[in-house]
Amino acid sequence: MDLKFYRQPFSAWRLSESKVNTLKYAGMLFALSGTLLLSACSSPKSTAQTASAQEPSSDNTANASQIQQKYQVEDIATFNEPWAIAKLPDGRLLITERQGKLKLFDPTSKQTLDVQGVPKVAYGGQGGLGDVVVHPHFADNHWVYLSYAVQGQGDYGAEISRAKLDLSNPQQPKLINLEKIWEQVPKMSGQGHYGHRMLFDYEDKLWVASGERQHFDPAQDMTSNLGKILRLNEDGTPAEGNPFAGQAGVAQQIWSLGHRNPLGMALDLQGQLWIVEMGPEGGDELNLIKKGANYGYPLVSEGNHYDGRPIPEHRTRPEFQAPAISWTPVISPSSMIIYQGDQFPLWQGKAVIGGLSSQSIVIVDLTQPVAKEVQRLDMGERIRGVLAANDGTLWIIQDGAQGKLLKMTP
Repeated sequence: MDLKFYRQPFSAWRLSESKVNTLKYAGMLFALSGTLLLSACSSPKSTAQTASAQEPSSDNTANASQIQQKYQVEDIATFNEPWAIAKLPDGRLLITERQGKLKLFDPTSKQTLDVQGVPKVAYGGQGGLGDVVVHPHFADNHWVYLSYAVQGQGDYGAEISRAKLDLSNPQQPKLINLEKIWEQVPKMSGQGHYGHRMLFDYEDKLWVASGERQHFDPAQDMTSNLGKILRLNEDGTPAEGNPFAGQAGVAQQIWSLGHRNPLGMALDLQGQLWIVEMGPEGGDELNLIKKGANYGYPLVSEGNHYDGRPIPEHRTRPEFQAPAISWTPVISPSSMIIYQGDQFPLWQGKAVIGGLSSQSIVIVDLTQPVAKEVQRLDMGERIRGVLAANDGTLWIIQDGAQGKLLKMTP
């Protein structure tokens, strides 16, 4: 199989999907019980916008109960290729820029400072400085965690390091005691599908979304931690109780497998883990993550290969876990939170998903057994990240060289 095409940078093969979205959504309004609802049009593969957690459906958002939460957006600041956003207990923000800078932004004074001591990153393709998360007990230990792409012996992979954020000099924040705690195994050619999103749960376990690096097979290979969702201790070691703890090597890190390029992770109000990941040509997925489950990629998908070769759908292989929702046309998910604030009451407990090619924020009701898209916000720009502020308003970062930090309020 010729993999060259699949290893192209993100921008090279998602552009056409953006055009598809623009064309296929334009003017397609259907009346349902007197209410105008936005619906995606059909394509040869499944166009599921709403589906059960066990079997994808061909229903679209026209079958979902739509909501109309009102909001307004304000431009706050501008960053150079921002990728991730996190908050400190006092409300200040940490924002990563892909070329290797970590910014500390104060929403009150609007001051932006460079944080010193960031590890060297491999910038290019989809690579660079990636995610940033703050330890749940940051007030006591000052740990922050960074994920980023590195190059070694000609090939590439993601790493995670943690460091203490030293704020003793108000004008010169810096990282100290930097230590690498995790890496993708093995390193691979190309600079795509790192994934490398991170999330701490309510038991202080560190969850890592690891992409399959556009190499397909690693997602099913238990000697690799690529194409997997991983559950680690705060120091990067495998957490006790993982489903493959009895196996050797990186298998001890693995919680679930068969993932493509997971770029959003969030816990719902019941503590269940959800991820959103990019499909191939169609078939972006929202998945409820179950212990030891196999989500099937590249053996099954709701999308097809970019050269037109079909991939069997989940319904043909019931041993694989099907997505809760799949999107065709794609939304190109970049990030996700599950909203728990009170500023946007209609979004309470719902997933808030950033969209790149769709230039949108997608709201999903996670109510079981059927999850449904219930609102889509046209943002007019590629959305890279979403974060709930301490007061329940939302911080949003756009993608790109002049990516804006936006504040969303009711």
